Amino acid sequence: MSIERIAVIGGGTMGNGIAHVAAQAGKEVRLLDLSRDVLDGAMVTIRKNLDRQVKKGLLEEGEPEAILSRIEIGSDVAAGVADVGLVVEAVPEKAELKYGIFATLDQAAPADAVLASNTSSISITEIAARTRRPEKVIGMHFMNPVPVMQLVEVIRGLATDDATMDATVALARELGKTPVEVNDFPGFVSNRVLMPMINEAVTALMEGVAEPEAIDTVMKLGMNHPMGPLALADLIGLDTCLNILEVLHRELGDDRYRPSPLLRKYVAAGWLGRKSGRGFHSYD
Repeated sequence: MSIERIAVIGGGTMGNGIAHVAAQAGKEVRLLDLSRDVLDGAMVTIRKNLDRQVKKGLLEEGEPEAILSRIEIGSDVAAGVADVGLVVEAVPEKAELKYGIFATLDQAAPADAVLASNTSSISITEIAARTRRPEKVIGMHFMNPVPVMQLVEVIRGLATDDATMDATVALARELGKTPVEVNDFPGFVSNRVLMPMINEAVTALMEGVAEPEAIDTVMKLGMNHPMGPLALADLIGLDTCLNILEVLHRELGDDRYRPSPLLRKYVAAGWLGRKSGRGFHSYD
């Protein structure tokens, strides 16, 4: 089954990145968000990222216009998903928000459409249970920044069927990504391994072991990581990191996933990382 028309729910960092790579792969894309300002900002971001690809020689002059012409924006979710083959939900990592969206998608999308979530930690099985088509619900976890990062975790829920898995894996490859199939479990693979490292780096900072730059430098030069854990947390968003850790701690019941008090304090202060201009590092 070839999927040619895609809807993306949510125009934030992940949503506009998914729309970008889908349109670049020749797909017709509807980018949907309740906020017109978010949609306008998403299109500005996509344009900037396409122009950057031209400067790097990854795209030819004129290609950005063709790619942008394949992205339609709108605020009516029900109408926007009425004729698509796949929907990717990419809203903030809040379970009840996602459950409500999937109930709407189930009513509005074609009966044979695949309903995918870009969730980084929430159970695909629980999301699917809010629909009448759990066999067509799947996780499609892209990495940030989407136009650059190759990995897509493809998460099979308890009821996800083979046809849905096969179609989603094929689509990820069409988008130029490397899909990795995993089963539904809190944090899947990526965040179950990554978040304890970030959390421990935050705790080391809280305990005065070293300054943020020193902690990141140790991991970059000593462990050959391309980015230190605190800088990576800033890129992901500290609020997102906190949400993921809370899911892991609640679902697994293991204190190694208990969010660091300093992480909670930064989120409470609105120091969310790059998107707010300040996190563990400062950004212009």
